[in-house]
Amino acid sequence: MTEPDNRTTVLFVTGMSGAGRTSVANVLEDDGWYVSDNVPISLIAQLVEMVRTSEVGAQRIAMVVRGGDPSFASAMATLRRDLEDGGASTSMMFVDASDDVLVRRFEQVRRRHPLQGTGTLSEGIAAERAITAPVAEAADTVIDTSNLSATRLRSIVENVFPHVAGRRLSIAVQSFGFKYGLPIDCDLVADVRFLPNPYWIPELREHNGRAPQVRDYVLGQDDAAEFLDRYVELVGIVGRGYLREGKGYMTLGVGCTGGKHRSVAMSEELARRLGEIVDDDGHRLYDVEVTHRDLGRE
Repeated sequence: MTEPDNRTTVLFVTGMSGAGRTSVANVLEDDGWYVSDNVPISLIAQLVEMVRTSEVGAQRIAMVVRGGDPSFASAMATLRRDLEDGGASTSMMFVDASDDVLVRRFEQVRRRHPLQGTGTLSEGIAAERAITAPVAEAADTVIDTSNLSATRLRSIVENVFPHVAGRRLSIAVQSFGFKYGLPIDCDLVADVRFLPNPYWIPELREHNGRAPQVRDYVLGQDDAAEFLDRYVELVGIVGRGYLREGKGYMTLGVGCTGGKHRSVAMSEELARRLGEIVDDDGHRLYDVEVTHRDLGRE
């Protein structure tokens, strides 16, 4: 049996300015990588050790490295060798684009190229390409973003790092009362006012949807279980689409009249069901958190 590799993984994200290094870093950060941008090469080894041994305790560290010095290639080679001698696993991704695309991107954002100096934009790009050419040759992965949408770039990064593709969707389930207004940040809203209101049951009125007697009353109503079954299926369909489109989180609003009884009980049960869903390997599909916006209001 192969022992798991518990070494710290250090990924260097480098490449041409304007090619999409920050976009790649955002994908990695969404999946839980510790990402640091524009740290001087001379300080990276120290930072890696600090991150690995600190409270952060990150085992996947991505460093966005920007090369503007002629010694960039040799410095990167030495850094990787030192980190690997220290027990880390390193890899390097080079993000590139054609010169025409880089010119167009810089003109769109009206920014100077970092190596442009007093020269032209094209001269700055040429200078950077000469410096980074040896780094591109040594890279483990080269991604050309010239014709890539943001969604397609995310998909490519996810394929390079399978654990990124297997990330979990974060779901926030929030109960609320319609009489206090709709939450402004919900992606999906469920209206559970079709269920009988425990408010009209004297022995249930003063309790909320977390109380066992209220929960059992609400979940025991006709169509409550079917509604939850269908809604969990809907969340699965929408959630898969969100992940494909690069959105790693979803907020579900569950509303009743006052946000005290039905919405609370249904939110708790919905969160429980979503939190128990696993893939074929037994890994949870969702990170779920439930909150109750209007619980406690009179």
